Amino acid sequence: MGNFESWKDLLNPEFYIQMGGFWLILFIIFAETGLFVGFFLPGDSLLFVSGIYAVEIINESIGSTGSDFLDTTILATAVAVAAIIGNEVGYWFGLKAGPALYKKEDTFLFKKKYLFQAHDFFEQHGALAVIMARFLPVVRTFTPIVAGIVKMDKGRFLIDNIIGAFLWSFSLIFAGHYLDKIFLDEFGIDLKTHLEIIILIIVLVTTVPLVLKFFFGKKNTKDYSQH
Repeated sequence: MGNFESWKDLLNPEFYIQMGGFWLILFIIFAETGLFVGFFLPGDSLLFVSGIYAVEIINESIGSTGSDFLDTTILATAVAVAAIIGNEVGYWFGLKAGPALYKKEDTFLFKKKYLFQAHDFFEQHGALAVIMARFLPVVRTFTPIVAGIVKMDKGRFLIDNIIGAFLWSFSLIFAGHYLDKIFLDEFGIDLKTHLEIIILIIVLVTTVPLVLKFFFGKKNTKDYSQH
């Protein structure tokens, strides 16, 4: 078990795996969308690194099946379910209290600009935004809230929510698990010893689109304060 040493640990996916394993991972994934304050949590990198440790995580929590594939599938499925529940809570929150968020003042845990960005993203991509947002940090936190605010059809939202959650969870967790095995078997490289570099790469890949949109989309930012 790990120990909390600094605030940097909160951005380190390995910290959560060592501290709470399976159940903490599920809570983090739920919180990232179910609790809008979870936008700073390491979703993508947490799933990838969890894939690398999939067998250990399942063995220490509910007991290994003896199959790498089944252990990884169990982990990915559980994460997908947590992500689905998180999005449904976010949708409900947007439906009930979302409009008031546009009038809420910024705080340390809440930035109104993220809500605007998610709204623009939703308007641009429509129903597909719920699926696509899964792969974009920050945006995935606020998109379900926006879906609730604009009163997206509940059935359509649920379908897109399920598709997006399973695509996100299975692609990243299985990528982490099997890339680790490939690198170890073919090149003798243990990805567990290079996690900092891997996390940095994932962060860069997933945040570049947001950075580009921030700089090139400023002029298109709308005022939703009257909504």
